[in-house]
Amino acid sequence: MAEIKPFRALRFDTQAAGHIQELTCPPYDIISEEQRAQYLKTNEHNVIRLELPRGDNPYEEAGALLRRWEQQGILKQDQQEGLYIYEEEFEAHGKRMRVKGVICRVKLEEFSKGVVLPHEETLSKAKADRFQLMKATFCNFSQIYSLYMDPQHTTPNKIDRLSQGKPEVEMQDSDGVTHRLWIVTDPQEIRNICSDFDERKLYIADGHHRYETALNFRDYCREQGMAKEGDAVDYVMMMLVDMENSGLVVFPTHRLVRGLSSFDETAVKEACREYFSVEDKTDISTIERELDSLYQQGKKAFAFYTGQDRWTLLVLKSMEAVREWLPKASAATQGLDVTVLHSLILEKIFGIDKENMAQQINLTYTRDFQEAVSSVQKGESQCAFILNPTRVTEIRDVAAAGEKMPQKSTYFYPKLITGLVMNQMERDQ
Repeated sequence: MAEIKPFRALRFDTQAAGHIQELTCPPYDIISEEQRAQYLKTNEHNVIRLELPRGDNPYEEAGALLRRWEQQGILKQDQQEGLYIYEEEFEAHGKRMRVKGVICRVKLEEFSKGVVLPHEETLSKAKADRFQLMKATFCNFSQIYSLYMDPQHTTPNKIDRLSQGKPEVEMQDSDGVTHRLWIVTDPQEIRNICSDFDERKLYIADGHHRYETALNFRDYCREQGMAKEGDAVDYVMMMLVDMENSGLVVFPTHRLVRGLSSFDETAVKEACREYFSVEDKTDISTIERELDSLYQQGKKAFAFYTGQDRWTLLVLKSMEAVREWLPKASAATQGLDVTVLHSLILEKIFGIDKENMAQQINLTYTRDFQEAVSSVQKGESQCAFILNPTRVTEIRDVAAAGEKMPQKSTYFYPKLITGLVMNQMERDQ
C-alpha cells in the first residue's frame, strides 16, 4: 500500500533570511496580488517568490532564485533525514482546535492502483502552471494534504509522544493560526511510523492539482532520461493526518452564477418545486444558522440568494431524482450536497454543463459567505447558492468508490502553511 519515507527538508535559515513568520505564506491559489505584494514588502525572502513567481519568465526566475538562495545560505537542506511533525492550532466554530500530522515523502502511485485516492476533479490550467514550476525548480514548496484511516489511532499516539518537547519552530500567522514543527531523526522511530502505512490507503484532502502534476513530472523526467525508478522524483511531499482527528474542519464552498443570457428568479423557484420544498425567507443573517440545523438532521438544503434582504430555502424532497439523473454513480456520490445542487439545479435547470463548470464560464466559487452575498448585491453575480460543508466521511466514501466530486467541493481549514519545509529533489538523485 502507501510507501512513505523520511527526507532531508530544505528550510529557511532564519539567521540569514529573517523571522520565520515573515518567510511563510498560505497556499499560492488563495493569495491575491495585493497580498503577495505585502508579503514581499515585509520580507523579500518570503517563499511566495518561489511558489508564486512573477515576471517575464516567472518559472525560470524562480529556479534561478532558488539556486541563489541556496548558495547564499538563505535556504539550507537538513543534514539528517527526518519526518516532520506539524501541528496547527486555530479557532473554528467558536472553539480552539488542533490538528497534527506528519510531513514525509510519499511514493507516487497512479490513482488506478487504489493506493492514493482523489476525491475532486481538477482544472487543466492549474496543473500546467505547477508543472512548469516543477520543471524549473525540482522542488515541492508546499505539501499535499492527505488523510488515512487508523481506527486504533496508532500513528497519532506515536506522533503525540514524539512531539512532547519544545518544537523546532513555533510561529503565528496573520490569521491567528499557530504553526509548530518537530523533527524526528531517530531511525527506529522513523521506521516505526513508516511501517504503519504498509497496509493503508491515502485520501487526498487538498492538493489534487499538485499530485497529478507530480505524476506528470515523474514521467517527464524518466522520458527525458533525467531520472530512473526509485529516484527522488518518484515521491512527493505530503502531510498525513488521521481521518478521525478531532481538529479536522471542512468549510463549504459556495456557488456564484453569472453571465446567463436569461435568468428569471421566479422561473428558477418554480422549476425547483419539482424536487425541493421551496420556502421564501427574510433576513439573510439567518441563512447559515438555518442551513446548519438542517445539516445536523442530515437534510440536503441550500440557500438561493438573488439580492436584498430576502432568500429562498431549498430542501430536497427525495433522493430519487438524483438517482435517476446519475444512475451509474455510487450512493456516496449521489448523496453529496454538491451533487444534488450541480445535477438537479445547475445542470438540469440552469443548463450549466460540466465543461462549463470546469472552465468557470458561468460558475465561480467562494468560501466566504459575505463575499457570496456581496457579489450578488454588487451585480457581479446573478445569484448565489449557499451550501453546507461536505463531511470528511463523505470524502472518504466517494474516494473509496473510485469517483470524484465536482471541483471546489471541500475547503479544509486552516490551509497548511507554505515554506516551513520544502522537498528538494535534485540533490538526492
